[in-house]
Amino acid sequence: MFVYESTKSGFLDDVLAGRLVSEIKRGYQSHGIGMGASSEIRSWKNSLQYMHTVLINSSVPDNAGVAIEFKIPLTSRRVDFLLSGYDNADNANVIIIELKQWSGDSTQMVADKDGIVKTPLGGGIHETTHPSYQASSYAQLLKDFNVTVREKPINLYPLAYLHNFESEHREKLDNETYQSYIAKAPLYIREDTRQLREFVASQIDTGDNRKNLYEMSNGKIRPAKSLQRSLLSMLERQDEFTLIDSQKVVFEKAVELAIQSRRDGQKRVLLIEGGPGTGKTVVAINILAELIQQDMITQYVSKNRAPRDVYEQKLRGDKLVKEIKHLFTGAGSFVETETNTIPALIADEAHRLNEESTFFGRGENQIMEIINAAKFSVFFIDENQRVHIDDIGSKQEIRQHARNLNADIEEMTLTSQFRCNGSRGYVAWVDDMLQIRQTANADGFDLEFDIHVFDSPHALHTAIEQKNNQNRVSRVVAGYCWEWEKDGRADPSISDITIGNYERSWNLDTNDPWAITEGSIDQVGCIHTCQGLEFDYVGVIIGEDLKYRDGDIIVDHEERASTDRSLFGIKKMFRENPNKAAETAEEVIKNTYRTLLTRGMKGCYLYCCDDELQSYLKTRVENISINS
Repeated sequence: MFVYESTKSGFLDDVLAGRLVSEIKRGYQSHGIGMGASSEIRSWKNSLQYMHTVLINSSVPDNAGVAIEFKIPLTSRRVDFLLSGYDNADNANVIIIELKQWSGDSTQMVADKDGIVKTPLGGGIHETTHPSYQASSYAQLLKDFNVTVREKPINLYPLAYLHNFESEHREKLDNETYQSYIAKAPLYIREDTRQLREFVASQIDTGDNRKNLYEMSNGKIRPAKSLQRSLLSMLERQDEFTLIDSQKVVFEKAVELAIQSRRDGQKRVLLIEGGPGTGKTVVAINILAELIQQDMITQYVSKNRAPRDVYEQKLRGDKLVKEIKHLFTGAGSFVETETNTIPALIADEAHRLNEESTFFGRGENQIMEIINAAKFSVFFIDENQRVHIDDIGSKQEIRQHARNLNADIEEMTLTSQFRCNGSRGYVAWVDDMLQIRQTANADGFDLEFDIHVFDSPHALHTAIEQKNNQNRVSRVVAGYCWEWEKDGRADPSISDITIGNYERSWNLDTNDPWAITEGSIDQVGCIHTCQGLEFDYVGVIIGEDLKYRDGDIIVDHEERASTDRSLFGIKKMFRENPNKAAETAEEVIKNTYRTLLTRGMKGCYLYCCDDELQSYLKTRVENISINS
């Protein structure tokens, strides 16, 4: 889909007549896409004026195809500018141009990360991907999934054009660190306009009147064999993706239903309930890999970035391959997706789905959007892990939207547990201890599990560091009761959490997944960076938002940090509907700690900021009996 398409001569005329931006706006409206922000409109005016300069005196034929804002399949991203035609050997060519307005004096190289730079974005300096990486990844995605691009074939030539970037800063982006991506997608800056013009002309000798653009846009979407082989090889190398017991049963049913939907066109939904540690994500990744092998476009979907990043990295292991990254996407990616566009979507952590997507502030309901977009959709859910005031994911909500969209729905339950040493009894003990529900496990559980209450956060953190050195990954996490100041989010020298003389940083804001990054053992994670993940041992610092008074576990929403959005709007709710607000605050805070306390497979270490809660937990832990 193109927001704007024309020929070279048509594009030049639209720029000269001052109507190009209006045409782009009209394109957005005709496709039912919300308008970009004012900053985006300014970027069109600026960047596309530079493309006018590149093309106006070039030898590129007047009837060469031009497209702006081409939506990449399976993503919410768009290619800024495309040119199409034939070279002097009559090969069909499309040039992919990533346009940037970056200035050299505010852009920084990041030498210790693959394909990452720092530049001003959204009001601050943030890490993002190198422009050549962006352009080359778009081309790779089209090669992996667009049948016409592969079989016609259409040759793709990605490049990046930073028209404001000064030559004295070239070394920041054009150096050995980024050479592998620049080799795939050449980098052009302000002084390179003539060279860019020459390159474009060398690839487009004859115009195609947009034919190659149309064929690419209308090409069938199917995974390439090379992607299938790569994904299968990655999965086979990782023992942790092996399925057992009910996991295998759920996996087979999901594959069966997906194939049925492909054959008969009937929309289907599979709703899978599973508590902490039942292996929901492991099953989800296996379904993803198998459906890709079955020639079905499939994506893993989650609201939280953490599980996407961790499992994508785990799956590819030490291989610096990027071709699977686009298989993992956010829950707000389907606002614009037409009905049944994607054969299969796998929504993990479905309890975290929202109504309005944050993508340009639009969207109606993420559950509805996922079911609408896919012929077959899978939802993995644990309603007791809803930890945000905006979380709407529930079995009833999924059932309702499945019925509204005429989807057949089946429901299954995962029972096998890896986390908490295989003990469902421990999860029941946590529920009883937090007074979420009374259970038969008030005094213990059915298998050995290392649980201990420490007298200080120092002692807890030291113990977790020792476990991290001895075993697999172990981490310290905490309730969100300490501010996460914007200026220090990527600075490990900033101490966000202070308890007496214990000082630590919150999980650093970087492109690396906190849960498995080596240096993050020194930091403290929050619910947003560990939900959906597991550790060997987890250390949990319970903040002042959870207390014990007169025999009752009580919550104090006012102790939550203002930088945490999980209870954003709760004060207004207390004014308007205090009973509902109290129920919501209790559910969110208790579910948060339930989730944190069930991240460990072998053990959970605890420290409470509230003295009475600390005493209560010590008593509960001391009275634990192991029921064999």
